[in-house]
Amino acid sequence: MKKHSARVAPLSACNSPVLTLTKVEGEERPREPPGPAEAQAPAGTEAGGRTSRHNWTCSQERLKKVFWGVAVVFCVCASWAGSTQLARLTFKTFDAPFTLTWFATNWNFLFFPLYYAGHVCKSTEKQSMKQRYRECCRFFGDNGLTLKVFFTKAAPFGVLWTLTNYLYLHAIKKINATDVSVLFCCNKSFVFLLSWIVLRDRFMGVRIVAAILAIAGIVMMTYADGFHSHSVIGIALVVGSASMSALYKVLFKLLLGSAKFGEAALFLSILGVFNILFITCIPVILYFTRVEYWNSFDDIPWGNLCGFSILLLTFNIVLNFGIAVTYPTLMSLGIVLSVPVNAVVDHYTSQIVFNGVRVIAIIIIGLGFLLLLLPEEWDVWLIKLLTRLKVRKKEETAESSGDLGTGPQSRSRRARPSFAR
Repeated sequence: MKKHSARVAPLSACNSPVLTLTKVEGEERPREPPGPAEAQAPAGTEAGGRTSRHNWTCSQERLKKVFWGVAVVFCVCASWAGSTQLARLTFKTFDAPFTLTWFATNWNFLFFPLYYAGHVCKSTEKQSMKQRYRECCRFFGDNGLTLKVFFTKAAPFGVLWTLTNYLYLHAIKKINATDVSVLFCCNKSFVFLLSWIVLRDRFMGVRIVAAILAIAGIVMMTYADGFHSHSVIGIALVVGSASMSALYKVLFKLLLGSAKFGEAALFLSILGVFNILFITCIPVILYFTRVEYWNSFDDIPWGNLCGFSILLLTFNIVLNFGIAVTYPTLMSLGIVLSVPVNAVVDHYTSQIVFNGVRVIAIIIIGLGFLLLLLPEEWDVWLIKLLTRLKVRKKEETAESSGDLGTGPQSRSRRARPSFAR
């Protein structure tokens, strides 16, 4: 039987604090037809045993996915929160957000080599890197990755990627990491609004409510610090970063559609190449104009820069390929859980004040994010669940009333003496 490959749609920092995310659409696994023995199995003990074994296998698979989901959630939460906090720490001695963006984005070049290493270890049909590269290049069209395709279908996303990351990192300089991470969660609301307008996606009332909650949370977060210029600029930078990443995702879906794992890895590596070839001049210009200047290369905290880049690379790898072992919703929960982690770290390392307005804003934005995780058919599932509960309650009521009705009669029959001799 021919297997269908899972497809993923690379997104800019849609779910990521700084770098790209990939939204993964579930793997299609066609169900195999039953064998002759299964088709002709008689009703009875054999069929019941086969059904119980099938249910046990399904339960094991679900438990395995949940187990891997917990591990993925931990990795997503730790890598996202860690990268955000490490960026804030780096800016204390190295005030160069664009240079940090450029340096970390260069590491995207490793996506395809790492993917190919995994392909060699797991795949039964071994291919050379050149063969795998040519196969993945079909994602860009029949002619593969041409110069025209590079500038029309890759370069615009490289620019959006850089803007998303730079605005996010620059915002960390202005406001605390907790506010930055929670405000970036509004990205999912912006994605829904743009998809609804541009892609004509299905209208969902619950997602409109989530978008309203996100906007309300942004306003309340601005009010929490009293509309000071410093905080307003920082909030505007985060909102701009979330908007750029939402635009990245919608444009990718509009122009390129979805991609397989190898195609997504190749695309992300191409963005790294674009960054090296065409963005390198900007940090050089910023250095010589003293906008982002350091006295000597010995003053650069290379450990922080490399640690930040490794955390982001780990975050992106887990988020891009985690769908192979668990559910996409569980991966998204790791992003929400990183907000309280950042809040705890900020409480002990900075002078953040968690007043009532800030706490309410965080809760509102987090609630909106969770509402956006609901599946499209959530209302149908809810109606079915309520119907089942209602039917079960009626059955239990009928059984209890039946037991009450037959109980005294049976006891009276057992207690009645027999006069037969």
